[in-house]
Amino acid sequence: MKYHQINSALFVKNRRKFMAEMKPNSVAVFNSNDIYPISADSTLPFAQHRDIFYLSGVDQEESVLLLFPDAPYEHQREILFLRETNDHIAVWEGEKLTKERAFQVSGIRTVYWLQDFHKVLNEMMTYADTMYINTNEHYRASVETETREARFVKWWKERYPAHNVAKSNPILQRLRSVKESEEIDLIQHACDITEKGFRRLLGFVKPNVTEYEVEAELAHEFIRNRSKGFAYTPIIASGNNANVLHYIENNQQCKEGDLLLLDVAAEYANYSSDMTRTIPVSGRFTDRQKAVYNAVLRVKNEATKMLTPGTLWKQYHIEVGKIMTSELLGLGLLDKADVQNENPEWPAYKKYFMHGTSHHMGLDTHDYGLLHEPMKPNMVFTVEPGIYIPAEKFGIRLEDNVVVQEKGEPFNLMRNIPVEADEIETLMNE
Repeated sequence: MKYHQINSALFVKNRRKFMAEMKPNSVAVFNSNDIYPISADSTLPFAQHRDIFYLSGVDQEESVLLLFPDAPYEHQREILFLRETNDHIAVWEGEKLTKERAFQVSGIRTVYWLQDFHKVLNEMMTYADTMYINTNEHYRASVETETREARFVKWWKERYPAHNVAKSNPILQRLRSVKESEEIDLIQHACDITEKGFRRLLGFVKPNVTEYEVEAELAHEFIRNRSKGFAYTPIIASGNNANVLHYIENNQQCKEGDLLLLDVAAEYANYSSDMTRTIPVSGRFTDRQKAVYNAVLRVKNEATKMLTPGTLWKQYHIEVGKIMTSELLGLGLLDKADVQNENPEWPAYKKYFMHGTSHHMGLDTHDYGLLHEPMKPNMVFTVEPGIYIPAEKFGIRLEDNVVVQEKGEPFNLMRNIPVEADEIETLMNE
């Protein structure tokens, strides 16, 4: 891996928190992701399942974590199963985790080769009453491919039908949504890499540059700073492309007078950052562009202040909608009649701002978090209002990542990334 090794104490802590929530006499199993085939012998780059990474730090395919806090013997309470490495694998694929190295990464003493998994699991099942299975219950999940985790769940239910079944996901939704200080540091590092990429662009973007050239500049800067690259598929949208919320073609020329919306961010050690900035291709905003830009910035700043302990996600978005409505009235995009006659299920402001303002982030860009529960300290959220005006051929979105504090306003992990219109103009014209 490109990133520096994370202290195993983080993963020891995470496992303790998870096991403290398990029912008596229960086992939990977590699987790595598959390496997904493309065609012939080609595959996608491996990306680890975030849950097994969160609990073990193991960033390798064909790995399994078993947790059994009430096991009769201490060495059975945390077990890692790894693909057995050998000289042939080392030559063709590179070094894999040895048992000793796996302990250094995870803090888990008991490590078996994967070939022993079924035998060991069978013994654990004779002691246990309940199995925690790890299903994907994220509110945005839409999974058509059968994952390694899903195949295991299907096999396990057939093999052990007499055991009780419990779900790991509700526990992980709560645990992963509240970050440890080490995790916040890792997200901060991802944000700092993103800052370097953005500052590089401010001296690069000019009329006639292409969106894919901008993407290449970012990829260069991210990777040279130990990131695998983009935390998610980058959106580099010039002109009217910015009005397509998930525009990812990135194949158009940036024209004089256009705005360039950049929803781009680096990952680091599997932790995401998530930034959006909108900059003028020619280095200067028009008066109209700046007026809309500053309206979005004001909404972002006011929305950020509301991310405090006890806040409910749904009510928060209602309040942000009121602020956005006021700004749209000031810009002449809405009038009082639009607001008076609006549909409560789709308020008038949604014509120009149709997505949410904030989501949890961390190991996943849209991270775990139960939206019906109040916000807590050390949750990390995006703040990303936007105004999209197809009739004027531009859209503006601004986005930072912030940490909810015990008291007061959140801490902005992107506080050093330029966002004021005047500062962006100054940096682009140096």
